[in-house]
Amino acid sequence: MPAVVFDKARFQTAYPEVQATDAQFEMWFVQAESLLDNTGRSIVKKPEEREMLLFLLVRHFAALAERAAQGGLVGRIASASEGSVSVSADMGAAIGNAAWYLQTPYGATYWQLTAKYRRFRYVSGGCYARRR
Repeated sequence: MPAVVFDKARFQTAYPEVQATDAQFEMWFVQAESLLDNTGRSIVKKPEEREMLLFLLVRHFAALAERAAQGGLVGRIASASEGSVSVSADMGAAIGNAAWYLQTPYGATYWQLTAKYRRFRYVSGGCYARRR
């Protein structure tokens, strides 16, 4: 199965609110590919599904960049006060890498949709070390 090629027009149809340069889109897509294998060996076999997941990751990166540009917090708000204004953020009690994905609705959606790929997979054939 061929790799998914980033289609900016399709992405902007799905997420018209994202305004970025071509270089930013390219960088975010490369980052997304580092998290989700975009080759013929990918665990996500259907190209349409892989494109959707990669788009969610690109949107996640865009949302994180938007938040950083606005001086926003990274993580979830753990506590807030009003008198003398106090806010603290943490990554929560998420399991594994989930905390990073759960910072945006797009990352959370990606995390949920990929749950089926994070399960244990049995591959028969025994241990290669015994075949000598």
